[in-house]
Amino acid sequence: MNRAKRGAAAALLALAQAASPASPVDGFELEDAAMAERYQALIGEFRCPKCLNESLASSGAPIAADLRRTVRRLIADGADDAAIRVHLQQRYGDFILYDPPLRPSTWALWFAPLALALLAAALLRRAGARRRAPPLSEAERAAVERFVERRG
Repeated sequence: MNRAKRGAAAALLALAQAASPASPVDGFELEDAAMAERYQALIGEFRCPKCLNESLASSGAPIAADLRRTVRRLIADGADDAAIRVHLQQRYGDFILYDPPLRPSTWALWFAPLALALLAAALLRRAGARRRAPPLSEAERAAVERFVERRG
């Protein structure tokens, strides 16, 4: 195969991968549409323990597949959403939640962005204050006015 054909084949492969759905196919069906909708909502709500910033719905990691099966099993067993959240949170901690609860152990997660924004604003304000020129004396002001008049 020549270079042009290989390049075209690689481009088509890349296009096919980009067009594929983001979430892996689990290969199962739930009893009804309401259960399937709950399942999709729940797996989109939890973070994959391995992938860091991917949900269980979009992760292809083996642990995410296991957790999707766990969520499916808990739904089929009749557990409500709160019980499923508690179950996964007890096993994997607050990390698995995209929206962790507000308590002393998670204060850093909740307030660090605000503290960093306030610190950045204070630093910018301080840097801006340093850049201001000192006020001109009367002699300097008169010299500037004479200069402007000569130019104008």
